[in-house]
Amino acid sequence: MPLNIIVCIKNTPTTLNVSVDSTTGKVKREGLALAMSPYDEYGVEEAIRLKERVPGSTATALTVGPEGSDSVVREAIARGCDGGAFVCVPELADSNPYAASLILAAAIKKLNGEKPVHLVLFGKNTNDGNSGLVGSMTAAQLGWPGVLSVKKIDAIDEKSAVVWRAMEDGLDIVKTSLPAAISTVKEINEPRLPSLKGKMASKKAVIPKWTVADLDLAAEAPQALAASTTLRSSPPPSRPSGVKIEGATGAEKAKKLVDLLFERKLV
Repeated sequence: MPLNIIVCIKNTPTTLNVSVDSTTGKVKREGLALAMSPYDEYGVEEAIRLKERVPGSTATALTVGPEGSDSVVREAIARGCDGGAFVCVPELADSNPYAASLILAAAIKKLNGEKPVHLVLFGKNTNDGNSGLVGSMTAAQLGWPGVLSVKKIDAIDEKSAVVWRAMEDGLDIVKTSLPAAISTVKEINEPRLPSLKGKMASKKAVIPKWTVADLDLAAEAPQALAASTTLRSSPPPSRPSGVKIEGATGAEKAKKLVDLLFERKLV
């Protein structure tokens, strides 16, 4: 039986050189280059591979964010997804895992009402908020099983999936019923680049644009968006310059290095 797969993605800054307004403590987003979060690329690739692996399956990209965030959905379509959906929430420019999970879950329920969803994929985290919470929180909002740190989807049909989960002390092999939400890690695959055919399809794609009211979340949204607030941001402190070990020979440099480590009580 074909699978209906949704992959959740986010538009994030492409650079670490992000400016912060010294007065407001807010990130300056004007003119900031944005693209798909690097970790989400693995979720997108796995959705496409599953679609290719199970004939007749579909992969749909879903994102939540401020105006213009639908560009990341077009990127997913260019890579091989069949279509996508965009929930426009201007207040969700910053990281807010609870609000994101609430809105994503509502959008997934809407898509599930149109066509039953078997699997929702996430990257392990995003490169801005870096919480790693949205996948598991969305699973909880849906009341579905959630599996984190998945490095391989071994077997799958419309009712269940067997996955390999990376753990600190080894590997777990888990069988989960479907529908389920799975968060992937980088070891799961190697993301492909967009094809010319995919780029043409992404330009022509009609991407539904929803608001929280379209998802029947108008009452819950303000509370969810206020549940987590970034009071102030600041750039990371600059790194001090390193120490260069001089010496005529390798042995001399090694001795000086050992002496320095002892001096600083690092060994």
